[in-house]
Amino acid sequence: MLYEVRTYRLKPRSQNEVMKRFGEAYEDRKQHSEISAFFYSDIGPLNEIIHIWPYQDLTDRTETRAKAAASPNWPPHISEFLDEQLSEIFIPFPFTPEFKTGNFGPVFEWRSYTIKPHSVGGIQERWGAQLEAREKLSPLLMGMTTEIGPLNKFVHIWPYESLNHRAEVRAEAAAKGIWPPKGGGDELIQQENKILYSAPFSPIQ
Repeated sequence: MLYEVRTYRLKPRSQNEVMKRFGEAYEDRKQHSEISAFFYSDIGPLNEIIHIWPYQDLTDRTETRAKAAASPNWPPHISEFLDEQLSEIFIPFPFTPEFKTGNFGPVFEWRSYTIKPHSVGGIQERWGAQLEAREKLSPLLMGMTTEIGPLNKFVHIWPYESLNHRAEVRAEAAAKGIWPPKGGGDELIQQENKILYSAPFSPIQ
């Protein structure tokens, strides 16, 4: 399983119209494959949407996208609102093999780390050892690393009931020494985060 993460930077004040058009077009697109998640930014880089598509492999991606593009309704007619587009291919970590569907948020924290080359294995090992204890406080939605696109990039997505809930969980995890996992700080080059919400048609809410 792999995931294509498509991040679009939009023109200011166009986000609602983009999501409306995207949701309408998705009714045709999901006949070929369903989306894993659709988020829009609220804190951090503004005017962003992120849509995540699951595929078995790159061949499945190519074939599915070709079938979808044969529809006059896909891709959605939003080009007038696009300032920038980024497509990345991610491989999920073993302990988050796929996106689940359902109500997890409504607040989602998207954390993106640039890490030193050849360090992903150590991160997976340390996370795997500590994740059970961390998830007793709140679940991890996804951990994944880039296969195509900017390399040595590690993304993890955490859902919370509210921003206050996020602050409480993170404080408790740190106070109890549960999280972050010990070690590996020297493997981090850059860290970024943003707060997202999901579109009405997203399978994850």
